[in-house]
Amino acid sequence: MLDISIGRVDGLPERELSQLMRLIDVYRDHQAANQIKNKYYEGHVTLGDVNLGIALPHGLRGLEVGCSWGAKCVDVLASRSMFDGFVAEDGTDATTMQAILYDNNLIYEYGKACRDELKYGCTFATLSRGGSSGVRIRWHTPQTAAAIWDGEHDAIECGFAVISIDNDETKRPLIKILNLYTPDATWVLRHTHNADYVAERVPHNLKTPLMVPFIWNATSEKPFGRSRLKKSIRELINAYVRTVANATIGLEFATSPQKYLLGVTDEQYDAVVSQKFRQYIGSIIAATTNPETGQNPVFGQLTQGSIQPHVDMIRILATQFSAATGLTVTEVGVVNDANPTSSEAILAQSQTLVTMAEQLNSSNGYALRRVAILAQAIATDTTVDALEDRQRNVLAHFKNPSMPSVSVTADAAIKIASSRKEFASTDTFLEMIGFSQADIRRIRAQEQRVRGQALLEDIMNRGESTPIEEPSEDTET
Repeated sequence: MLDISIGRVDGLPERELSQLMRLIDVYRDHQAANQIKNKYYEGHVTLGDVNLGIALPHGLRGLEVGCSWGAKCVDVLASRSMFDGFVAEDGTDATTMQAILYDNNLIYEYGKACRDELKYGCTFATLSRGGSSGVRIRWHTPQTAAAIWDGEHDAIECGFAVISIDNDETKRPLIKILNLYTPDATWVLRHTHNADYVAERVPHNLKTPLMVPFIWNATSEKPFGRSRLKKSIRELINAYVRTVANATIGLEFATSPQKYLLGVTDEQYDAVVSQKFRQYIGSIIAATTNPETGQNPVFGQLTQGSIQPHVDMIRILATQFSAATGLTVTEVGVVNDANPTSSEAILAQSQTLVTMAEQLNSSNGYALRRVAILAQAIATDTTVDALEDRQRNVLAHFKNPSMPSVSVTADAAIKIASSRKEFASTDTFLEMIGFSQADIRRIRAQEQRVRGQALLEDIMNRGESTPIEEPSEDTET
C-alpha cells in the first residue's frame, strides 16, 4: 500500500493545501478496503481468511487455495465493454480526436481502466498538455489517486493523482511528482528532500478539474460507485475457498483410508507404527497369534469418506455466484445437466451480463465524451464553449456487448441491405460482416484505386474510338 505523506509544500496557497489534506484523508480512509478488493481479484485468499475454526486445522492457516472467481467477476464484464473509438454526431470519424486517440493509445488503455473501474468501483482519467497530439491522457486507480465529489454541481470538486514514484534510501516507495487538480489549475508538486515539496501552478480556463471519473454502479450515497467485488461477493468466494480446502483434505483421507489392526503383540504394534507407509502400500499384512491372549489379530478398514457433499456445495455456491454477478454457471467453472446446449440458450443465459455491459458502456460513454471534449479544448488551446459543434458532439462508439457470431451479424447485415440499398456501401455494413477498421480502410483504398483505373481506361478507350478529322483540300484558307 502506498503511504502518502506530504510535509511542507512551498508555493501552494492555503485553500489548495486544505484541499490536498482533505484528499489525503479520503485516500487513507479507502486504502484498506481497496487492498482487500485487489487481494480477492488476484486470488490471494488464505485459509486464515475463511476458516470457521471447526473442520480446517489451524496449522493450514497460511495455505492459499486457487480461486479465479474474483478475476472472473471483473474480467468477463469488462471484456464486453469494447471501446472502438470516437465518431461525430453525424456518424463520420471524429478527425480531431483521431490523433489524440492514437497518441494516447486510448482503446488499449481503456480496456485496462475498465477492469480497474469494476475492481474498485471507479478509476480516473487525467489530462495535461504534452505528446505529439498536444494532449496527454493518464489513467489512475484509487490506489494512486483520490477525489472529492461536489454534489451541488454533480462533478468532481478537486482531486489528486500520483504521477511518478521512486524508492528512497530504505527502498520504500517515495512520491516524486503528485498533481493536484482544481477547477482553474493543475498544481504540480515535486519532491525536494525529506517529505517536502515545491508546487508549480499550471493554469487553464476550462472551469473544471482536468480529472474525469469513470464510475460503475453509483448511488446517491456512493457517488464514486461500488465495486463488483463487494462484501456479498467476497463471502461467496470465502465459502468456495473453504469448501475446496475441506474437499482437498477429505480427498487425502479418501486416498489413504484409515485401517485398524486389533489383537497384536507389543512387538507387532511397534513394527506397524514405525513403518506406517510400508504397511499402507504393502499388498500383504502378516501377524502371528498373540501369545498372551491366544487370539488371532483382526484386520479391518474404516469406511472411506465421500467428497460428494463438497462437490454439491461447490455447485450451490457456483449457482449463487452466477446469480449475484450475472455470469453463467459455465463461466464460473461448473458443468452439469442444466447448462445450455444451444447458442440461443447460451445467449439467453448471458442476457443479464449483456444488460450490465450496456449499462457500463452508457456510463463510460459519457465519461469518454467528457474526456474527448476537454482533450480537444486543450489541444486547440481554447475553451469548451469555443469548440465547434461537431467537436462538442463527439460520441464514444462501442462494439455490440452481446458479442454475436460473425455469421449472425453478417446475415442481419445482408437482410438490411436487401431493403436499404445504400446500406451495403457503408462502413457499418462491412463491420457487421466481420471486417475490422484496418480491413475496411484497405478495402476502401483498393476500391478507389480500381475505380480510378477503370475511369482512366474508359477515357483512353473513348479517345481511341473517336476519329480524328483530316482537313479538307477544298477548305479555304
